[in-house]
Amino acid sequence: MERSTDSGSSDFFAHETAVIDKGCKIGKGTRIWHFSHIMPGSVIGKNCNLGQNIVVMPDVVLGDNVKVQNNVSLYTGVICEDNVFLGPSMVFTNVINPRSAIVRKNEYIPTIVREGATIGANATIICGNNIGRFAFVGAGAVVTKEVPDFALVVGNPAKKAGWMSKYGHKLDFDDNGVAFCPESGDKYILEEDKVKELP
Repeated sequence: MERSTDSGSSDFFAHETAVIDKGCKIGKGTRIWHFSHIMPGSVIGKNCNLGQNIVVMPDVVLGDNVKVQNNVSLYTGVICEDNVFLGPSMVFTNVINPRSAIVRKNEYIPTIVREGATIGANATIICGNNIGRFAFVGAGAVVTKEVPDFALVVGNPAKKAGWMSKYGHKLDFDDNGVAFCPESGDKYILEEDKVKELP
Protein backbone atom coordinates (compact mmCIF):
# COMPACT_ATOMS: atom_id res chain seq x y z
CA MET A 1 0.00 0.00 0.00
CA GLU A 2 1.35 3.41 -0.93
CA ARG A 3 0.86 6.15 1.65
CA SER A 4 1.73 9.83 1.67
CA THR A 5 2.54 12.53 4.22
CA ASP A 6 1.09 16.03 4.09
CA SER A 7 3.92 16.93 1.69
CA GLY A 8 2.04 14.95 -0.97
CA SER A 9 4.85 12.43 -1.49
CA SER A 10 3.73 8.87 -2.14
CA ASP A 11 6.97 7.31 -3.34
CA PHE A 12 7.55 5.26 -0.19
CA PHE A 13 5.81 2.13 1.08
CA ALA A 14 3.96 1.87 4.39
CA HIS A 15 2.12 -1.23 5.53
CA GLU A 16 -1.57 -0.64 6.14
CA THR A 17 -1.07 -1.07 9.91
CA ALA A 18 1.60 1.64 10.08
CA VAL A 19 0.64 5.08 11.41
CA ILE A 20 2.21 7.95 9.49
CA ASP A 21 1.47 11.32 11.11
CA LYS A 22 1.20 14.54 9.15
CA GLY A 23 4.28 16.73 9.22
CA CYS A 24 6.96 14.08 8.80
CA LYS A 25 9.23 13.68 5.76
CA ILE A 26 9.90 10.27 4.24
CA GLY A 27 12.31 9.70 1.36
CA LYS A 28 11.80 7.84 -1.88
CA GLY A 29 12.09 4.07 -1.73
CA THR A 30 11.72 3.83 2.05
CA ARG A 31 9.70 0.91 3.44
CA ILE A 32 7.80 1.04 6.75
CA TRP A 33 6.39 -2.23 8.07
CA HIS A 34 3.72 -3.56 10.45
CA PHE A 35 2.56 -1.56 13.48
CA SER A 36 5.17 1.20 13.16
CA HIS A 37 4.47 4.84 14.06
CA ILE A 38 6.17 7.83 12.41
CA MET A 39 5.53 11.07 14.32
CA PRO A 40 5.40 14.73 13.18
CA GLY A 41 8.68 16.54 12.60
CA SER A 42 10.67 13.37 11.98
CA VAL A 43 12.79 13.06 8.85
CA ILE A 44 13.51 9.70 7.21
CA GLY A 45 15.85 9.54 4.23
CA LYS A 46 15.74 7.57 1.00
CA ASN A 47 15.79 3.76 0.77
CA CYS A 48 15.44 3.16 4.49
CA ASN A 49 13.84 0.01 5.91
CA LEU A 50 11.92 0.24 9.18
CA GLY A 51 10.85 -3.16 10.48
CA GLN A 52 7.90 -4.16 12.60
CA ASN A 53 6.89 -2.19 15.71
CA ILE A 54 9.17 0.82 15.19
CA VAL A 55 8.46 4.21 16.78
CA VAL A 56 10.07 7.34 15.33
CA MET A 57 9.48 10.26 17.70
CA PRO A 58 9.28 13.96 16.70
CA ASP A 59 12.47 15.54 15.29
CA VAL A 60 14.36 12.26 14.89
CA VAL A 61 16.51 12.31 11.75
CA LEU A 62 17.47 9.21 9.76
CA GLY A 63 19.81 9.51 6.77
CA ASP A 64 19.64 7.45 3.58
CA ASN A 65 19.71 3.63 3.60
CA VAL A 66 19.23 3.31 7.36
CA LYS A 67 18.01 -0.13 8.44
CA VAL A 68 16.00 -0.36 11.66
CA GLN A 69 15.18 -3.88 12.79
CA ASN A 70 12.05 -4.89 14.75
CA ASN A 71 11.08 -3.35 18.11
CA VAL A 72 13.24 -0.21 18.12
CA SER A 73 12.13 3.18 19.49
CA LEU A 74 13.95 6.23 18.17
CA TYR A 75 13.45 9.02 20.70
CA THR A 76 13.64 12.76 20.13
CA GLY A 77 17.31 13.74 19.99
CA VAL A 78 18.48 10.73 17.97
CA ILE A 79 20.20 11.39 14.65
CA CYS A 80 21.40 8.52 12.44
CA GLU A 81 23.58 9.33 9.45
CA ASP A 82 23.57 7.36 6.17
CA ASN A 83 23.93 3.57 6.12
CA VAL A 84 23.39 3.01 9.85
CA PHE A 85 22.16 -0.42 11.02
CA LEU A 86 20.08 -0.67 14.22
CA GLY A 87 19.66 -4.26 15.41
CA PRO A 88 16.50 -5.84 16.83
CA SER A 89 15.27 -4.42 20.14
CA MET A 90 18.26 -2.12 20.64
CA VAL A 91 17.51 0.84 22.91
CA PHE A 92 18.15 4.58 22.81
CA THR A 93 17.54 6.88 25.76
CA ASN A 94 17.20 10.66 25.72
CA VAL A 95 17.15 11.70 29.39
CA ILE A 96 19.83 10.84 31.98
CA ASN A 97 17.56 10.90 35.05
CA PRO A 98 13.95 10.22 34.02
CA ARG A 99 11.14 10.38 36.57
CA SER A 100 7.51 9.71 35.78
CA ALA A 101 6.24 12.72 37.77
CA ILE A 102 8.82 15.21 36.46
CA VAL A 103 8.67 16.58 32.91
CA ARG A 104 12.16 16.83 31.41
CA LYS A 105 11.38 17.46 27.73
CA ASN A 106 13.71 20.48 27.82
CA GLU A 107 16.56 18.22 29.01
CA TYR A 108 16.72 15.79 26.10
CA ILE A 109 20.34 14.96 25.28
CA PRO A 110 21.06 14.28 21.59
CA THR A 111 22.82 11.15 20.38
CA ILE A 112 24.42 10.93 16.93
CA VAL A 113 25.10 7.63 15.21
CA ARG A 114 27.65 8.36 12.50
CA GLU A 115 27.80 7.03 8.95
CA GLY A 116 27.95 3.28 8.50
CA ALA A 117 27.80 2.35 12.19
CA THR A 118 26.16 -0.86 13.43
CA ILE A 119 24.38 -1.27 16.76
CA GLY A 120 23.73 -4.92 17.63
CA ALA A 121 20.59 -6.58 18.96
CA ASN A 122 19.52 -5.58 22.50
CA ALA A 123 22.33 -3.02 22.88
CA THR A 124 21.56 0.11 24.92
CA ILE A 125 22.93 3.56 24.10
CA ILE A 126 22.91 5.97 27.04
CA CYS A 127 22.03 9.39 25.62
CA GLY A 128 24.77 11.84 24.69
CA ASN A 129 27.29 9.14 23.77
CA ASN A 130 27.86 9.41 20.03
CA ILE A 131 28.72 6.37 17.93
CA GLY A 132 31.60 6.90 15.48
CA ARG A 133 31.76 6.22 11.75
CA PHE A 134 31.68 2.50 10.92
CA ALA A 135 31.84 1.62 14.62
CA PHE A 136 30.33 -1.70 15.73
CA VAL A 137 28.42 -2.02 19.00
CA GLY A 138 28.10 -5.69 19.92
CA ALA A 139 24.82 -7.36 20.83
CA GLY A 140 23.74 -6.58 24.38
CA ALA A 141 26.41 -3.92 24.95
CA VAL A 142 25.61 -0.91 27.15
CA VAL A 143 27.29 2.19 25.78
CA THR A 144 28.17 4.71 28.50
CA LYS A 145 30.82 6.75 26.64
CA GLU A 146 31.69 7.87 23.12
CA VAL A 147 32.55 5.13 20.63
CA PRO A 148 35.41 6.05 18.25
CA ASP A 149 35.32 5.60 14.48
CA PHE A 150 35.82 1.94 13.44
CA ALA A 151 35.81 0.74 17.08
CA LEU A 152 34.30 -2.58 18.16
CA VAL A 153 32.78 -2.33 21.65
CA VAL A 154 31.20 -5.11 23.70
CA GLY A 155 29.95 -5.76 27.21
CA ASN A 156 28.34 -3.85 30.08
CA PRO A 157 29.66 -1.23 30.31
CA ALA A 158 30.83 -1.40 26.70
CA LYS A 159 34.60 -1.56 26.27
CA LYS A 160 36.73 -1.51 23.15
CA ALA A 161 37.50 -5.03 21.94
CA GLY A 162 39.19 -4.15 18.66
CA TRP A 163 38.60 -2.37 15.39
CA MET A 164 36.30 -3.06 12.43
CA SER A 165 36.52 -2.37 8.71
CA LYS A 166 33.78 -0.66 6.71
CA TYR A 167 32.67 -4.13 5.65
CA GLY A 168 32.24 -5.28 9.26
CA HIS A 169 35.35 -7.45 9.66
CA LYS A 170 37.64 -7.32 12.68
CA LEU A 171 40.97 -5.75 11.73
CA ASP A 172 44.25 -7.46 12.61
CA PHE A 173 46.98 -4.80 12.76
CA ASP A 174 50.61 -5.76 12.17
CA ASP A 175 53.66 -4.37 14.01
CA ASN A 176 53.56 -1.30 11.76
CA GLY A 177 49.95 -0.55 12.67
CA VAL A 178 48.61 -1.60 9.25
CA ALA A 179 45.65 -3.89 8.57
CA PHE A 180 43.65 -4.96 5.53
CA CYS A 181 39.97 -5.81 5.33
CA PRO A 182 39.76 -9.48 4.29
CA GLU A 183 36.68 -8.83 2.14
CA SER A 184 37.43 -5.54 0.37
CA GLY A 185 41.23 -5.38 0.63
CA ASP A 186 40.95 -1.82 1.96
CA LYS A 187 43.96 -0.67 3.96
CA TYR A 188 43.75 0.80 7.47
CA ILE A 189 46.30 2.35 9.80
CA LEU A 190 46.25 2.53 13.60
CA GLU A 191 47.98 5.59 15.07
CA GLU A 192 47.59 6.98 18.59
CA ASP A 193 44.61 4.70 19.24
CA LYS A 194 42.74 5.96 16.19
CA VAL A 195 41.99 4.07 12.98
CA LYS A 196 42.00 5.67 9.56
CA GLU A 197 41.25 4.19 6.17
CA LEU A 198 44.07 4.78 3.69
CA PRO A 199 43.39 5.67 0.06
